[in-house]
Amino acid sequence: MIKAMKKKILVLCGGISKERLISLDTGKQVFNELKKNGYTAKISEPNNNLLKNIKSFKPNIIFNALHGQYGEDGYIQSILETQKIPYTHSGILASSIAMDKELSKKIFLKNKILTPKYIKFDFLRPIKNITKEIDKKLKFPVVIKPINEGSSVHVYICTKKDFMKNLKKLNIYKQILIEEFIEGREIQVAVMGQKVLGTIELKPKRKFYDYEAKYSSNAKTKHIIPVDLSKKDLSKVENIANKAHQIVGCRGVSRSDFKYHKGKFYLLEINTQPGMTKLSLVPEIASHKGITFIKLIEWILKDASINR
Repeated sequence: MIKAMKKKILVLCGGISKERLISLDTGKQVFNELKKNGYTAKISEPNNNLLKNIKSFKPNIIFNALHGQYGEDGYIQSILETQKIPYTHSGILASSIAMDKELSKKIFLKNKILTPKYIKFDFLRPIKNITKEIDKKLKFPVVIKPINEGSSVHVYICTKKDFMKNLKKLNIYKQILIEEFIEGREIQVAVMGQKVLGTIELKPKRKFYDYEAKYSSNAKTKHIIPVDLSKKDLSKVENIANKAHQIVGCRGVSRSDFKYHKGKFYLLEINTQPGMTKLSLVPEIASHKGITFIKLIEWILKDASINR
């Protein structure tokens, strides 16, 4: 067991993003596992009491279990850096890049990583001509999604018929991405530090691997390990995931989400703070590799630092 055994761990979770409940679940799972294994741990929300909690508890390491805006977009990381306390997962820059779906796509493309074509749509512009632009640049069906959300929050697959109806649901955002819909298999790759941890395939019974499919046991999404890919294709997708992890500047554990269609892997996005719930993929991949939940947590804690 790592030296952090004798150290105090503050588990940061909750927050005000649309992924609050998932973050609370992740934080609870991590906290319970730490306590079960003899750690001194405390849960804290990232609210006005955070700095008070840090001052009174005096943690040696902060486990960042936040998801979504403010938690994995560089905001909380900038606050943690000022406290000079080692924290887990990616730092300010990598977090902000990965959370910005357009910026991360530009970086993928610059580094010759295949990603679905897209249009950025600003709700300040008229919407009446957008379908013509889609017909010209993308073709229907398309995926519409917020630029800065995770866990497939407010993500819709749209035909031409239901596009406008779904588009109006996203007008709470200033800008969104309209992305070509790639049919095919859902492949997810976890990277741990400088190495690939493993790969899993998902077969959702729903239309795609959305919020419900990710976090509801009722969704009955099928998880497949090992993945039925040739050695060549498995090596290819894992190398792409590792490359994305490095070029974005991720630290700790990341998870890259792919679509596999007609022999090509399309990188949809990279997640700098994958969930740690009972239905989460990284712990499942780790378990398949013989890494227990506590050992995974301990590795993440050992990797913690400042100036990330």
